[in-house]
Amino acid sequence: MVKVKFTSALSRFFPNLQEMEIEGTTVYEVISKVNEKIPGILNYILEEDGSLRKHVNIFLNDDLIVDRKTLSDKVKEREEILIYQALSGG
Repeated sequence: MVKVKFTSALSRFFPNLQEMEIEGTTVYEVISKVNEKIPGILNYILEEDGSLRKHVNIFLNDDLIVDRKTLSDKVKEREEILIYQALSGG
């Protein structure tokens, strides 16, 4: 299983959001399964074409994912994904 964590900024939109363990072999597969538990989160973090939104980052074991277009980065058992909503403003 892959551990999936979220920054607290996302809980503003998804109050029941909490760390979870999900099975999957790619980042996309994992977050698709997260969407089954937290409906709507996939639409919130992805553009209509399936790419990662500009102000969202996904880290895999402390490194930014490489594939922001299709989220095809491979994940293994006991790895960790952090979904991070980047905040902007001045």
